[in-house]
Amino acid sequence: MDPSAPDTEPVIRTIAMPADTNPSGDIFGGWLMAHMDLAAASVATRRARGRTATVAVDGMSFVKPVMVGDEVSFYGKVIAVGRTSIKVHIEAWRRLREGEETVRVTEATFTFVAIDEHGRPRVVP
Repeated sequence: MDPSAPDTEPVIRTIAMPADTNPSGDIFGGWLMAHMDLAAASVATRRARGRTATVAVDGMSFVKPVMVGDEVSFYGKVIAVGRTSIKVHIEAWRRLREGEETVRVTEATFTFVAIDEHGRPRVVP
């Protein structure tokens, strides 16, 4: 296992399937980004104690590919809270289905705004 792998429970864990591939047979980057956004939204919504909306994604870089059958775990943590915004850092790690070794495949920082029932920004408690 990579010594820098997160030692917390993942926000989301899923299996990469054949329908999630790009024309080269690797898992499509958009699939990873969508799951990262879901994980980040879960973290942000809990912190905001209500609805949030993604407003930005910073610094996404793909380090390693994800292959069909890999188990992908998404780890997230709040790294900043503003008056109405929350920044969440997400890391995606894969585990080959035949083993225990994990490898970080991508990471990014997602910014959310807490919103009210009318879709307007609200103060983060």
